[in-house]
Amino acid sequence: MFMRNVQDSPIGVFDSGVGGLTVLRELYRQLPQESILYFADTARLPYGNRSAEEIVQFAREILTWMGQQNVKMAIMACNTSSALALDLVRQEFNFPILGVILPGARAAVKRGRRIGVIATPATAQSNAYRQAIQEINPQAQVWQVGCPEFVPLIEQNRIHDPYTKQVAWQYLSPLLAQNIDTLVYGCTHYHHLSPVFQKIIPATVNLIDPANFVVEAAQKELELMGLRHNYAPLPTRFGVSGCPQTFMRISQQWLGYCPLTEKISLPKIVNSSPLIEEKLEIIE
Repeated sequence: MFMRNVQDSPIGVFDSGVGGLTVLRELYRQLPQESILYFADTARLPYGNRSAEEIVQFAREILTWMGQQNVKMAIMACNTSSALALDLVRQEFNFPILGVILPGARAAVKRGRRIGVIATPATAQSNAYRQAIQEINPQAQVWQVGCPEFVPLIEQNRIHDPYTKQVAWQYLSPLLAQNIDTLVYGCTHYHHLSPVFQKIIPATVNLIDPANFVVEAAQKELELMGLRHNYAPLPTRFGVSGCPQTFMRISQQWLGYCPLTEKISLPKIVNSSPLIEEKLEIIE
């Protein structure tokens, strides 16, 4: 792949659903000349209640397909995939793959020392944010809360439902009781809930959206590798594993336009490598 004019190739972005649109919007803002391929694995969301083995398998299938589309870089716009699959799949593909956790952790420790993380259950159980934050600053204190109801509520477009505010209060209360000074959105979906959070969280608490910082990391990586695109981009290509019409309807309010979306049949990868099976045992 790297024998061709790779600068013209798209950046691949994937998530379980509309959460990764927060990363997409940051790409539009920070890297407006890059072409983008966005994939939402809507047939298998939410990822947050899946096993580590399933998450790795899903990531491998998506990245294999993205490799077939000649992406020059992939961004896991999904904290669950970043926590459970990033280190494993990076060894299998010949293009750079970025996750959202390390950029988010770096941003968090610059803002505070009492850090709360809201995440999917799988991300919270992995301790990926706690480990990343405390590797950067061992003095930082980290509290994590798994929030299984958030992604389904967002994907059902129930952000302004009174029940959603009730659920948000339930999840955030333990963190506020710890007097956190920083809150990390440990799932790219959660930015869509910012209007709800801002009614509950004191204005003194720093809000960290890793989507902003993973795009900064992508920009640096592209420059380092000489892969920046300097001309007008192609229109963003959208693909989903589930219903295109549902994705188009939900995503329009955050994109400001109705994205033409195609249904994608991902390649089936039957067997995990021995390296992946060995590391999955460590994770679990």
